[in-house]
Amino acid sequence: MEFINHVYMNVPYCKNLFDSLKIKPDDFRNHEDLNKLPFLTKDLIRENLEMLKSEKANSLIKSNTGGSTGSPLIFHLGKRRISADIAAKMRATRWWGVDIGDPEIVIWGSPVELSRQDILRNLRDKLFKTKLLSAFDMSEEKIYEYVSIIRKYKPKHIFGYPSSIYLLAKFARQNNIKLHDIGVKVIFCTAERLYDHQRELILDVFDAPVANGYGGRDAGFVAHECPHGSMHITAESIIVEIVDHEGNPLPAGYSGEIVITHLDSHDFPFIRYKTGDVGALSEDTCLCGRGLPILKNIEGRTTDFIITPDGKIMHGLSLVYVLRELEGIKEFKIIQEKPDCFIINIVKDSVFKTENETLIRDGFKKRIGTNIKIVFNYLPKIKAESSGKFRYVVSNIQHPYN
Repeated sequence: MEFINHVYMNVPYCKNLFDSLKIKPDDFRNHEDLNKLPFLTKDLIRENLEMLKSEKANSLIKSNTGGSTGSPLIFHLGKRRISADIAAKMRATRWWGVDIGDPEIVIWGSPVELSRQDILRNLRDKLFKTKLLSAFDMSEEKIYEYVSIIRKYKPKHIFGYPSSIYLLAKFARQNNIKLHDIGVKVIFCTAERLYDHQRELILDVFDAPVANGYGGRDAGFVAHECPHGSMHITAESIIVEIVDHEGNPLPAGYSGEIVITHLDSHDFPFIRYKTGDVGALSEDTCLCGRGLPILKNIEGRTTDFIITPDGKIMHGLSLVYVLRELEGIKEFKIIQEKPDCFIINIVKDSVFKTENETLIRDGFKKRIGTNIKIVFNYLPKIKAESSGKFRYVVSNIQHPYN
């Protein structure tokens, strides 16, 4: 592998790692040989930030994750990596009839992007006809402003957090603002789990298909949904492994932690990087005819799962539906502090009924068990994560994948 040879020769961390394991670049002949290397974790990146830089790298761009699962992860991106990620995104939008130069609205919450109001970024946005809207402020006043901008700008493509786009669609519906007639061809949701109810409302309000994208600033653009509904992996640049909580590889169809190797991360390598996300590979072939492999059952971050008092792992979506079915709840967030202790933050409206608390308790007990404690907090607003993302469920207890 050219990539492996490059990082061995030029990245101090990789050379030291290979030498300590007594392996050479020639020992890697296919992607299955990657399991000769240990996993790269967020803690290892923090501990070896400078050693992970290629000695041949220049013009590295400092980047970071949003820190939605703790402290942000700082890392660096080289030109080749950035170009590969942009190409992956552009190819995916072309599947839906959107091309370079078509007007685009991006609803994002990255502190890096939102602070770089420089000539270079303004030129880039003008060239690609991209307008950036901040996901940090989603107050009703700001949402009204965003909806007005979208109507005036008439984007062919909207890209951003599903929770933010969902709030825009919900506001437009409640205020009888039309968005179905502006010519949007596709709405790509990424960086959070896309829930069915979000997809349905966004599709209905914009009268445009909603596609899922999976990836991150650290992992890159890993997979995108095609018009036939398959999540195609960017296999030219990214190798995906699925492993159990002990690090053993899992066959197609089995859910486990998603581990990626980005083959264009020469300047700051991501090799067998543990994403903290859960998903599964598929052996199916898509009716669209694309030969790219398929990633399925992208179930969210490990912290989107709860651990029941008897040790079972359960996706938080099962609890989300308990609250979603009740009237009078505008917003909510479920926080698991202990296996038997949950805090539920709720923003209620005028039709909220006090018996909702009993219904929520009964719903949780039916799914988790009877020996649980639930604390209700009623708030005027629920803040998004520091990244601008919104998460319905957060578990603060140790997870087997962590």
